[in-house]
Amino acid sequence: MKSSQKHILLFVIAALVITTLIAYEPIRHNGFVNYDDSGYITENPNVRGGITRTSIVWAFTKPHSFMWHPLTTLSHMLDCQLFGLNPLGHHSVSVLIHIANALLLFLILTNVTGTTWASAFVAAVFALHPLQVESVAWAAERKTVLSGLFWLLTMAAYIGYARKPGFGRYMLLLFVFGLCIMTKPTVVTLPFVLLLLDYWPLERIRRGQSVAATSKSAIWLIAEKVPLLAMSATLSVITIIAQKGGEAVISLDTIPLDTRIANMFSSYIKYIGKLVWPSDLAVFYPSSYPAIPKTTTAVYILLFILISAISIYAGRRRKYMAVGWLWFVGTLVPMIGLVQSGFQAMANRYMYISMVGLLIIIALAGKELIAKHPRLKTIAAIMGVISLSCLLVLTRMQVRHWQNSLTLFEYALKTTKNNPVIETYYGCALFYEAGRLDEAEKHLSNAVRLSPTYAKALSNLGRVYIMQGKTDEAISCFTNLLRQNENSADTHYDLALSLGMGKKYDEAIKHLAKTLEIEPNYPDADNKMGIALLATGKPDDSIRYFDEALRITKDKSEVYGNLGTAYMRLGKYGPGIYNFNKAVEQKPDSIVNLNRLAWALATVEDTSLRDANKAIDAARRACELTGNNDAEYLDTLAVAYAAGGRFEEAKATANKALSAARATGREDLAGEIEKRIKIYEAGQPYRQK
Repeated sequence: MKSSQKHILLFVIAALVITTLIAYEPIRHNGFVNYDDSGYITENPNVRGGITRTSIVWAFTKPHSFMWHPLTTLSHMLDCQLFGLNPLGHHSVSVLIHIANALLLFLILTNVTGTTWASAFVAAVFALHPLQVESVAWAAERKTVLSGLFWLLTMAAYIGYARKPGFGRYMLLLFVFGLCIMTKPTVVTLPFVLLLLDYWPLERIRRGQSVAATSKSAIWLIAEKVPLLAMSATLSVITIIAQKGGEAVISLDTIPLDTRIANMFSSYIKYIGKLVWPSDLAVFYPSSYPAIPKTTTAVYILLFILISAISIYAGRRRKYMAVGWLWFVGTLVPMIGLVQSGFQAMANRYMYISMVGLLIIIALAGKELIAKHPRLKTIAAIMGVISLSCLLVLTRMQVRHWQNSLTLFEYALKTTKNNPVIETYYGCALFYEAGRLDEAEKHLSNAVRLSPTYAKALSNLGRVYIMQGKTDEAISCFTNLLRQNENSADTHYDLALSLGMGKKYDEAIKHLAKTLEIEPNYPDADNKMGIALLATGKPDDSIRYFDEALRITKDKSEVYGNLGTAYMRLGKYGPGIYNFNKAVEQKPDSIVNLNRLAWALATVEDTSLRDANKAIDAARRACELTGNNDAEYLDTLAVAYAAGGRFEEAKATANKALSAARATGREDLAGEIEKRIKIYEAGQPYRQK
């Protein structure tokens, strides 16, 4: 290689690295989002624990998010091992892999086509196009950038083998492709792309009297790919089994075949549009068919056929056109919707590798035009720099939309219409991350209006209603889910909570029992069952459930407090006070349990258990935590003062509690406090009867 050529290569490599880092610099401010990141990383204990013998076995033997991609799973585990749940580390690794992919693409194209600047243009657009942001900035999409890396490495291995065939090189090819299929199921089309490379630029297909040492018949070249095709077929079967097992594959009853075919042709054309004019790039595009007029669908089909015919016809002389078009069309086949996984019409991430085919056509057609009209060279260079600069700016803007769940879905709502999925995820972000209940209710209600059977929208709307205290509305949401055969532990549990809020404890108990039947170790179900049994006057039965809850629940403070209440109601004051103490030890600022402990220590008749000073300390702490203005906690403090013989303080505190109770309309409590004030005035402590 000439010295000048080396300098150009080094310049392009440096430019690719620097410009891509500039484009993705805003990613350092980005966190995780509530769209798949939890299942892939943040709430997946197998991944969060890092790389262990157990986690490696799990990665290779169990589907992860309805897919078998152990190498991707291991990469997430390694990130957690190195960075914990610091999103900057996870995002930085994805950016570095993306840069490596751009460099590999540049070097491969330069090697096989002999065109440096055209190859540089393809690699630069690949690196800087905002369509790629979804694959790079979304932590859960590590599978896309990682599969891109091994896709390109497989191509490099194949090119080496094709130019100098040998058993060792072929084994290397199989090994690298074996790694590739462990990153993402959609790489099954790679053997097809290798066949395209045989046609151009490798020129391996024997025609006429070809005597090239590496040329072979088409049949031989297909037979050469059989092991690769067999590996792809195996991965396809594994993927279908995993997705059907997780009910991720949408049936033809839900989305009919004619709808899928219409969406397929419209998506191909829309992908081209997004590549040429990258605007309104949403994380989820809802299916717009059959809202699309049949005439529009017909136009999409005719456009697709016309472009295909032109590319194939022109490809007889300009082979790159046929190869580029078939690359684009073929690599999108697994994601184009004929086999539908999820309800998206299309997705930006699906273009990560597929766009390369179209970019090859654009770059080499431009090179050919400049060769015929050299005066256009300067104009083309200026236009190229302007275009890449615009892409860099657009990518920086797009990366910022991925800063968090709120920014991501707020932007998606602006760029799409009638999108129940985004309404739902935005509502969830408003609910869980921002605590903006009224806004969350609005967006989740919109989602249910657009898609009345969308389970995720219904369930989360019900949970918002629970937090808002809208009992009847919550019960309605979860009852509707059960009618739709959403017979999950979550649905029964949430319905039980709603029923409990409405004091329908017997019905709540039935649904909690169903929850535990479906999922015996369901978090907090045993605790809630114990609470419901207490409410129905069955403290004996509740103890068994509280004991089980202590075994499996992480937050034991609440359970200890409830267990203490059960023992107190049974007259077992020693175990009751013991559990209240345990509750406060677990969580020293638990207001409810401080109050329970203070009341028990101050009112218990057994003098060996009574401890007025400790009761006063606990009651004071509860009052401090509530701003010294809550009637219930002030009442307990007054009881504690009286237990210690401090009757003047008891009366003063009780009067303050009485005023607070009346100010908040709690007349029943006010009546009880008045009775206790008379006891204090008589110089007597209050005793629980």
